[in-house]
Amino acid sequence: MARYIVVTGAAGFIGSNIVAGLNARGVSNIIAVDNLTRGDKFKNLVKCEIADYIDKKEFLAAIESGEFDGGIEAILHEGACSDTMEHNGQYMMDNNYRYSLSLLDYCADQQIPYLYASSAATYGGSSVFKEEPQYEAPLNVYGYSKLLFDQVVRRAMPDIASPVVGFRYFNVYGQNEQHKGRMASVAFHCFNQYQAEGKVKLFEGSNGYANGGQLRDFIHVDDIVSANLFFLDKGDRSGVFNLGTGHAQSFNDIAVAVVNTCRAVTGKEVLSLAEMQKQGLIEYIPFPEALKGKYQSFTQADMTALRGAGYDLPFADVSTGVGRYCVKLMQGI
Repeated sequence: MARYIVVTGAAGFIGSNIVAGLNARGVSNIIAVDNLTRGDKFKNLVKCEIADYIDKKEFLAAIESGEFDGGIEAILHEGACSDTMEHNGQYMMDNNYRYSLSLLDYCADQQIPYLYASSAATYGGSSVFKEEPQYEAPLNVYGYSKLLFDQVVRRAMPDIASPVVGFRYFNVYGQNEQHKGRMASVAFHCFNQYQAEGKVKLFEGSNGYANGGQLRDFIHVDDIVSANLFFLDKGDRSGVFNLGTGHAQSFNDIAVAVVNTCRAVTGKEVLSLAEMQKQGLIEYIPFPEALKGKYQSFTQADMTALRGAGYDLPFADVSTGVGRYCVKLMQGI
């Protein structure tokens, strides 16, 4: 029997980039698992090489029936409901918790690596972003669904012979996120606003931060892929790890990178933040009532655990990563 690498959420943002990353190293024995109810996501897989596509419910039934026993090398589980404003807790827990648990049980039984997407939303309103229980305080059911599974993994890990690796993704941006709508990255929305209106809109200050001054740990999806493939290659270490850059930057930094990249491509001079504000290229809009009390104004990954596990490659800063991303968007890539 041929052996496959399974990527769930394969037509989504991070999943499709992981498939492309595997392809780049010559791997195409990939089973892509997803739910294409949102059919436009297929575009993310058009340029990828896969062995098969299976619906997420059909895949779960197949592994539970033993159909793939002995035929899977590893599962990289990126599939989830990532809408932080989703209020249907039953759906969120079935999708993000129960499904993840079934895959964990399967990987433990088959003794194969299980790499999965957790989230920085597990920290919620905390001001410390370190992989320890005292700092975990999710603000919504999405964050709780991710935290609950992390807690199960921590308890189970000593009894599982194969690697189990959870990644707490911070604010990810990059190619293949266009289908995410309002949940797409700040960089994506800033780019589209600038192209459509000639200006970028950011939230006014909140929680003591100046206009556009809220700070997040923004990480390019290429760096997410790199870390996933590193742990897949190693195959001998487990844990729940932060995956950000370790360096918080402001929403203003994102806007400046977007505007200056677009200007540079069209032969215009680079501007400072103050000059953009003066020229009306950045506009600040009222902070939404719906987000008050549910919004992280500051995130910054503590990278000690990830670096301690041996991952030592550098991460792109906002200027570099967002600039590279905007060039791709302008080229229609």
